Amino acid sequence: MPDTFSAPILPDATLGMLGGGQLGRMFTIAARTMGYRVMVLDPDPASPAGQLADVHLLADYRDPGALQQMASQCAAITTEFENVPAATLDYLAAHRPVKPDAAAVSIAQDRVAEKQWLTRYGFATAPFAIINTAGEIAAACAKIGFPAVLKVSRMGYDGKGQARVSDEAQVRAAFAAMGGEICVLESLLALECELSVVLGRNKAGEIARYPVSENIHESGILTMSIVPARVSGALAEAALETAAAIATRLDYCGVLAVEFFIVGGGQPLVNEIAPRPHNSGHFTLDACLSSQFEMQVRTLCNLPLGATIQHTPAVMVNLLGDVWHDNGQPNWAALLEHPETKLHIYGKQNARPGRKMGHYTCLDASLNKALAQALQIRARLGGEDNHD
Repeated sequence: MPDTFSAPILPDATLGMLGGGQLGRMFTIAARTMGYRVMVLDPDPASPAGQLADVHLLADYRDPGALQQMASQCAAITTEFENVPAATLDYLAAHRPVKPDAAAVSIAQDRVAEKQWLTRYGFATAPFAIINTAGEIAAACAKIGFPAVLKVSRMGYDGKGQARVSDEAQVRAAFAAMGGEICVLESLLALECELSVVLGRNKAGEIARYPVSENIHESGILTMSIVPARVSGALAEAALETAAAIATRLDYCGVLAVEFFIVGGGQPLVNEIAPRPHNSGHFTLDACLSSQFEMQVRTLCNLPLGATIQHTPAVMVNLLGDVWHDNGQPNWAALLEHPETKLHIYGKQNARPGRKMGHYTCLDASLNKALAQALQIRARLGGEDNHD
């Protein structure tokens, strides 16, 4: 790779973003704050990132003209989601630095590839079996047992493409409902909690790790992140070390998130890896010296890694479309009356149940007080009534 691919990229350069959702929007804000221009490629005319970018290429991710424009005008290119076509990444990488690279993204975008990669390199996961065809269901059920979760290998997120199953008949029905796509059957474990680690890694192999987040999910969607996680120092360090080892083994460059299931008296199992900033890392916007999105800019531009020190305990709560109540606005006064609570709205149109419309973060020197305030605000916004 030419030396120009490792030289620092300084403000006033144009950075490319594949994807225009909320993660791309927050990257755009961070990059523009630091003095960069941003070009977003996204086919959605109402793209949240496109609203704030210097240039919004309204085109498909495979569009030759759009890709040529990115390759010619962007100093470097990154992505906000896993499912960018491999051919797109390969084309752009032949012309400009693309971080993370296609090899890492290809592992994270496919559950089968991800599980096999983790197992190959000795990272513990929940027991699983791969189902390529309906003919393999019986053997997979015999291996894994019940209860279990059937997960489609590609394009699943936020609980989509997943089904809890308690017998072989339910597996067959769920497999058919998922169109006979390749799936992973995974043991449904008794979880003590769920954790995640967000980190930044550069090409020199240096790693900056954010504090461990304790995550609460409802219906497969992240509801709340509590940071620092309410776990032992030993468990937190084990999660941090495992996430760093995964990034190193991948020779990863960029922001990476690793999700963990905690079982059996404090044993961390790797659930998923995400080659991008992560929902559970949104607390970094308000509670850390450098946000995960500034870190994304820094790793993309070959700059020194940002400081990840958390200056205040934080509780981040997702705002889903449910709280808009038939397109009426949530009770914003209940949130904005708290000066230590920070609101982030993503600029999305058409609030729908389960759709991530924004988030808020409660900050306090006492984590318990921050959590109590987060729950109080959530109840007053109406969020709890829609998740019972």
